Amino acid sequence: MENVNQNAKESRSYGQFCALARSLDVVGDRWTLLIVRELLPGPMRYTELRTSLTSIATNLLSARLKTLEANGIVERRLEDAGVVYALTPWGAGLREPMEALGRWGAPLLATGQGDDVFQPRWLTLALPALLRGATASPPVELGIETDGFLMALRVDEDGPSAFVPDRDPDSVFTAAPDVVVALAAGAISIEQAVAAGEFRGDSNVLRTAFGRVRASVTPPTNGD
Repeated sequence: MENVNQNAKESRSYGQFCALARSLDVVGDRWTLLIVRELLPGPMRYTELRTSLTSIATNLLSARLKTLEANGIVERRLEDAGVVYALTPWGAGLREPMEALGRWGAPLLATGQGDDVFQPRWLTLALPALLRGATASPPVELGIETDGFLMALRVDEDGPSAFVPDRDPDSVFTAAPDVVVALAAGAISIEQAVAAGEFRGDSNVLRTAFGRVRASVTPPTNGD
């Protein structure tokens, strides 16, 4: 594991000799994990982060990025587009626990989007989390387009992964975000999803990618 600068943490600490507590010392502040979520698909410029995280104050975003840099989770890189922020290998290791938290919270989406903000980029974290356990041999790669954003969902022997592709996949499913989430969560069938959206390509790719989804757990209600 990479060296972590314990002295770079903010002054607040749980003061406990526990891996979970020390992890929360570093990434438990408001907005921190959401910044990591933005960077999981790939590097972003500061202005792109600010646009995607619509409710965060500029000074707070700057402060969170500095803390993430100081703790070895995020690094700045100079690319053709200018300075970008990217996850370090240690920072990218947050994908697994964040996917687990996303699976746990998936039933909370049952009430619908309402007035909440949504960015299609977030599905690159959500879909592999919801489809955990799905495998395919040979591998399949399905394009998913929602709100004008194209991502690729790949399922192979190691399971599902999602990323921003450098080319259009041969098979593409286009639908509204709530349809894509409902399909991945097992709330609707493949047939219902296709009827609500549009599909082109090999239907076997779509069925392989989503053929093993299970019905999601219903969250407890008051009085249960």
